[in-house]
Amino acid sequence: MILIADSGSTKTDWACVSENGDRCVRFQSAGYNPNYNTADNIREDVLKSLPAVFPVSEVSELYFYGAGVTELQYGFITEVMLTVFPNAKKVFVAMDTLASARATLGFNPGFVAIVGTGTNSCLYDGEKITLNIDSLGFILGDEGSGGYIGKKLICDYIRGDLPKRLVPEVAKLIGKTNDEIIDQIYTKPKPNRYCAQFCKYVGDNRYNDPYFHDLMLGSFRDFFSHIICHYPDYERYKLNCVGSVAFYYQDLLSEAASDFGMSLGNVLKAPMDGLIKYHTK
Repeated sequence: MILIADSGSTKTDWACVSENGDRCVRFQSAGYNPNYNTADNIREDVLKSLPAVFPVSEVSELYFYGAGVTELQYGFITEVMLTVFPNAKKVFVAMDTLASARATLGFNPGFVAIVGTGTNSCLYDGEKITLNIDSLGFILGDEGSGGYIGKKLICDYIRGDLPKRLVPEVAKLIGKTNDEIIDQIYTKPKPNRYCAQFCKYVGDNRYNDPYFHDLMLGSFRDFFSHIICHYPDYERYKLNCVGSVAFYYQDLLSEAASDFGMSLGNVLKAPMDGLIKYHTK
C-alpha cells in the first residue's frame, strides 16, 4: 500500500492506496509543521487519527509533503513516520510545493503556488522544483495567505485604521481586547492559524463593503509584488494554485494576477486527488 500525506499548517490529508488504485482509505489529522511540532506530538496525533482497522503493516511506501518542511527536517519527519509505519521500505519527504506541482501539473513543467493558511511558490520542471522564492513564513512574509489577510485585519482594528462603520462587527468577531489579541499572537501556539481564521470573514464580505474587497485584493497584490515578481520571466507562466484561499477567492486572485501580467491555470482546493493519480500511474 502507498500512503500519501499532504500536511498544511492547519490539517493533514492522508490517503492510503493500493498500487493499482483500486483500494483507498482516506482520513485527516492535525497539520504538522516541524517548526512548531515535536516528534512525540506528531506520532501521537497520527496514531489517534488512524481509522479503525487501518492497514498499518501493509504500508510499504510513504510520501510525506509538508508545509515548512525544508531539507533540514527531512530526516526528522522520516524518523517520526517510521515509528508509526515501521514496515515502510521507502519514505519520501518533500515540501508541500512539490505536492502542489505534482497535483496540478503531473509530469508537465510550469509555475505553482500555494495560497492557503500560508503561501509558497515554485517553478517545476515536470520532475523536481527548480526555483523557490521563500515566502519567509508567517512572521516575515506569507503575503496573500489567510494568515496574512487576518493579520492585516487585526492590525487595522487595533490601530484604529478600520472604517468606523465596521468597528462594532469586527470587535464582535474578534471578541478580545487589544492586549488579549497581542497575548494570543505572541505567546500562544500557532498564531498563523489564529489570524487565518478571520480570512473567511474578509472574503465572504468582499462584495459587501469596499474595505474588505480592497484588503483582500491588496493582500494578493502583495503576494505578487513581494514574491512572484522575483521569479525570472514569471509572466510567461500561468499561475496554477492549490489552497482554500486561492480556491474560494480566485476572482480577486485572478484580478491581482492580471495586474501583474499573469492568468490563472488549474486552481485546486487541495492536492490529494492529483497526488493519488500521480502516485498510482
